[in-house]
Amino acid sequence: MTAKTQRRRPELAAFLRTRRARVTPADVGMAPGLRRRTPGLRREEVAQLSGVGVTWYTWLEQGRPINASAQVLDAVARTLRLDQAEREHLYHLAEVPYVPGPAAEAQTVSPEVQGIIDGLDPLPAVVYNARYDMLALNAAYRALFPSLAVAPRSERNALWQLFSHPDCCSMFINRAHELPLMVATLRGGYGRHVGEPAWEGFIHRLLGASEEFGRMWHSGDVAPPGSRIKVVRHASVGELRLISTSLVIQGAPESRVVVYTPSDEQSHALLARLRTIDDPLIGCPRHARRVSEILAERAAVMDADTKDPASL
Repeated sequence: MTAKTQRRRPELAAFLRTRRARVTPADVGMAPGLRRRTPGLRREEVAQLSGVGVTWYTWLEQGRPINASAQVLDAVARTLRLDQAEREHLYHLAEVPYVPGPAAEAQTVSPEVQGIIDGLDPLPAVVYNARYDMLALNAAYRALFPSLAVAPRSERNALWQLFSHPDCCSMFINRAHELPLMVATLRGGYGRHVGEPAWEGFIHRLLGASEEFGRMWHSGDVAPPGSRIKVVRHASVGELRLISTSLVIQGAPESRVVVYTPSDEQSHALLARLRTIDDPLIGCPRHARRVSEILAERAAVMDADTKDPASL
């Protein structure tokens, strides 16, 4: 037994005893019985409800050097009504690799998180989920990436904006370096969602829209989110060099805050200038249009749809 195991076993024993003490027979549909001196469940009751031997569970709770499988720990966790944090803690103490179950993918952020990214202004900040759906943004990010900010809800996805628009209108000058990393990050998230309709539909849609995405996707590369320099071309102010930093949000499954910090004085000045422009441009010099034009055009289309009897 290693020194680390020797320290963990007493912690495991104490943890199991406290969790067992808080679960009453009524909680698990058992009669309380007479002359019950133990608070909560007895050891033999936990063993019975978990489908394991009484001796084995007793040894586990005594901190003896026995092996436990993930299946058995899951059964004990269900009996003791452990939440996700407690279940993970149990796995760590028993020295069994923890694999979290599927979690609902975040589609919104809390007011507290929105307040945090608003407080980061004048630094651009956005919240993405693992699929690069934009969940929240601040005013500085809206000015920096106006095409994403004004897109219809179904298209508020960073990868969709990058791969469905002409290359000349891409806001990344270092596109050849940045896009493969973003696709590799997407694939890292996809591994946890294989077969889910929302993910499979999104990947299928991107494959149909962009051969470039297809080449990067089929490379099989995987990468985690990380800090790197993004060279951004903005039609209103020119070229900015920004350091993107990803921050994990506790309690929001697979969501992250991405903050953009100017990497030099020129970029800092251009970012400040950009904040003074009320109606920024979107696109390259050849196709540039103002945000107000795009919004007015979209409003006219929506108005026409509501007046068309076929749309009712």
